[in-house]
Amino acid sequence: MLETPAGLGQLIAILMMAAALGMDAFSLGIGIGMKGIRLLHVLKISVLIGLFHILMPLIGMYTGQYMSSLLGQVADYVAGGLLILLGVHMVFGSFKSGETRMIDHRSLPGMLLFALSVSVDSFSVGLSLGMFQSNLIVTVLAFGISGGVMSVMGLLLGRRASRNLGDFGEALGGVILLAFGLAFIF
Repeated sequence: MLETPAGLGQLIAILMMAAALGMDAFSLGIGIGMKGIRLLHVLKISVLIGLFHILMPLIGMYTGQYMSSLLGQVADYVAGGLLILLGVHMVFGSFKSGETRMIDHRSLPGMLLFALSVSVDSFSVGLSLGMFQSNLIVTVLAFGISGGVMSVMGLLLGRRASRNLGDFGEALGGVILLAFGLAFIF
C-alpha cells in the first residue's frame, strides 16, 4: 500500500476518515460519560464500539464492491455523494439539542445499541470505500482502533467536560467526511 505516493495518500485518507468516524463515538461518549460511568463500563462500551467499527465497514465495503461492479464509472460519484451526505448529516445532527436517551448504557442491550448507533456511519463510509477498492485490512483496523480509542477518550473526558465539546467533535467529524466526499468527486 505504501509503495507509491498514491498508496501513502490512500493511507492518510483512511486514517483521517477513521479519526472522523471516531469523533462520533468521542462526542457521544462525552455525553454518556457526563452521566457518570464506571471504568469497567468504559472498557466494555469501547471494545464493543471498536468491534462494530470493524464489522460495519466490512459489510459496507463488500456491499460497495458489489455496487461498484454494477455501477462502473458512476461509482466514484455515488461514493463521493454518500460521504458528502453523511458529512452534512453529522454537521447538522451536532446542532440538534434537547435529545434525551432513555436507554441504560450499562446494560448489554444499551451498550449494543450505543455501539451500533455510533458505527452506522462506518457502514456508509465502508460502502464508499468498497467502491474505490480500498485496502480492506488497513481500513477496518484503522476504523476499529480509532473508534475504540476515541470512545475511551470521550467517555473519560465526559466525566470532566461540558456537552459543548461533544457537539463540536461531531461537527468536526462531519466536516472531515464532507471534505473527503468533495475530494472524491472532484
